[in-house]
Amino acid sequence: MFHRKLSAAAALAAFFFALAVPASAAPARTEAKKKLTYEQAFLNKGPLLLKPLTASGEWLDDEHYLVTEIDKVTKTSKMYKVRARTGEKELFLDFEAVKKNAPEGFPAAAGIGRFGGLTVGHTEDWSGLLYSFKNDLYFYRVKEGRMARLTHDDDEEKNPRLSPTGDRVAFTRNNNLFTVTLSEGREAQLTRDGGELISNGRASWVYFEEILGRASRYAAFWWSPDGEKIAFLRFDDNPVPEFPIYDAEGRHGRLERQRYPKAGDPNPKVRLGVVPAAGGPVVWADFDEDADHYVAWPFWLPDSSRLSVQWMNRAQDTIRIYLLDPATGKKSALYEETQPSWVEFFEDLYFFKDGSGFLLRSDKSGWRHLYLYDGNGRLRRQLTDGPWSVQGISLVDEKNKRIYFTANRDAETENHLYRIRLDGRGLERLTPDAGTHFVQVSPGGGYFLDTHSQIARPTKLDLRSGNGALVRLLEDSRAPEMDDYALGRVELFTIPTSDGWNLPASWILPPDFDPGKTYPVLLTVYGGPATPRVYNSFPPLSSFYLAQEGIIVLTADHRGSGHFGKQGTALMHRSLGKWEIHDWVEAVKWLRGKPFVDPARVGITGGSYGGYATCLALTAAADFFTHGFARASVTDWHLYDTVYTERYMDTPAENPEGYKNGSVMTHAPNFKGVLHIEHGALDDNVHAQNSIQLIDRLIDLDKDFTFMLLPKQRHGSVDKKREFSNRQFVAFWLRHFLGR
Repeated sequence: MFHRKLSAAAALAAFFFALAVPASAAPARTEAKKKLTYEQAFLNKGPLLLKPLTASGEWLDDEHYLVTEIDKVTKTSKMYKVRARTGEKELFLDFEAVKKNAPEGFPAAAGIGRFGGLTVGHTEDWSGLLYSFKNDLYFYRVKEGRMARLTHDDDEEKNPRLSPTGDRVAFTRNNNLFTVTLSEGREAQLTRDGGELISNGRASWVYFEEILGRASRYAAFWWSPDGEKIAFLRFDDNPVPEFPIYDAEGRHGRLERQRYPKAGDPNPKVRLGVVPAAGGPVVWADFDEDADHYVAWPFWLPDSSRLSVQWMNRAQDTIRIYLLDPATGKKSALYEETQPSWVEFFEDLYFFKDGSGFLLRSDKSGWRHLYLYDGNGRLRRQLTDGPWSVQGISLVDEKNKRIYFTANRDAETENHLYRIRLDGRGLERLTPDAGTHFVQVSPGGGYFLDTHSQIARPTKLDLRSGNGALVRLLEDSRAPEMDDYALGRVELFTIPTSDGWNLPASWILPPDFDPGKTYPVLLTVYGGPATPRVYNSFPPLSSFYLAQEGIIVLTADHRGSGHFGKQGTALMHRSLGKWEIHDWVEAVKWLRGKPFVDPARVGITGGSYGGYATCLALTAAADFFTHGFARASVTDWHLYDTVYTERYMDTPAENPEGYKNGSVMTHAPNFKGVLHIEHGALDDNVHAQNSIQLIDRLIDLDKDFTFMLLPKQRHGSVDKKREFSNRQFVAFWLRHFLGR
């Protein structure tokens, strides 16, 4: 496996095996084949080579899943219930009926999730749908065909969440927490001190970005299973420094004031409260609000009697799970874990309904595995073990005492579904096809939807029974038109390093690849800790486009990418930038041994952490990388947020040398080559300050580079300006690599 150090003989054998791969690729006959257009590759315009999948992956019960279809002409949508065993489908919801009972202006395609955008929730049995429209909430009762308006306020109701019992909705408004009943529209205000710097149930920025995650959309409240109580986090941003973000629109512009703690800064003060859903006094957990720590990820026990909450110290090397009495706020310790590098929150902690204990997914052994604990926090058994990682828990089947989970057990660059009994026996793989699998398991484990692809095969969607047997192929994203196009050859392999690591890598060779010619190489990267990019999965068409123009598109993961478990990732502790650049330099040295690679045209590109890696490669490794296109780059870890940065680097006061060595500014005097820097003016994650300070440094050093500021762009925005940026990206590589 990739994590193991190689003997000299094994390393030599691996080297020659990888070296031989491209030599076997004879020039393809592409005279009759078409070339991808820019519009196909970057704008998803026709003729489409990859068809979008229509199945939503939403299970209604263990025997039925849901599919939403949109009429291309009328733009109306309908949801169908499909019987898994037979494929028989029947109309389940007609969203045109929703529109007929909705307020004026309600769109016809008011479908579910990505198909509509207005739907923000549904009851467990889908008998009712929750909508947000023009800053108010509406509830549609399917059987009655009736739409009721729940709120009547000019201010926006944010992150509405239906109660598990389906009788109330909770939401935040102006940083306070509210509920409203579905039957009468009776509203209750649960907190009253929210304002500009105090927020109840709505996350402070650093908690949203780095702890609760972007999928939370800032929501920081959690219903009890019985629907009677709500746990929420209260944030006080007064201690957090203010960062100005300037919007140049209009005559005088506009100044945003963001509370953003940079490495070493004070964090927001946080309290955990529990409040009755109908309103009443808040019970506060007995944590010290002024302590310099993190409190997050509460999970209710199934019977609503208690609440678990996770505590982490500022150094992020110790985590504790407490059980909280919601009536008194008193806490008791359940579990503690300490690591020499860092720990992470348990985002999929699972408490068994029978009260027998909980399931934990931890990387404390050096690889992320499943552990079973009793109700008092005593280890019953470790369920999985070995040099591989459990990627996620798909289903805990308490009735049959089995756990379904995804892992890279059989191949580091693949993801498969497995199941194991709670006694630790009977481990079996359920996805037989090689490749990368994303699965949705039915509530009882009777079936699962399997979305999967391989490096040389586009995505398919299969329906499989709970034991992995194929029921039927549901969809194939490969359009017949793909056969008419000359796509580059894709290959998955490893690159050996001089100190004995085998780095996962893949590339796309030009369709007419000739090993007797020389080609430029573009390395595409992200590079952050535990964020691999090399998978046995089908690459994006944009990479095929660059390959067809005559560029070898390479992806290579370093030793801290996650392929080698926590034992590899932990090497990055206190030294971000070190091992990434070291291993990518090793990859360039390997490339230089290929007669078809032009060492004068070796580029690197990425965004966010990948932008950081790009800028660092053109400075700290300027003898190896000749060109770079950097987007939204961190350029100095002093400028990024507390939670992410200190997790890996500790504070600037604790690790001054690490911050210095990891800064692009430190290595800027070594810069040479061709570098393009791009940043969104309104980036609230990686502030444009990062690129501006690097630009200032490069100007002082009399270095040549180009820079583009994208007005009104956030971090990773997708709109017309991003399309413009993509055109500039392609033009950059065609101009500098191919002289076009």
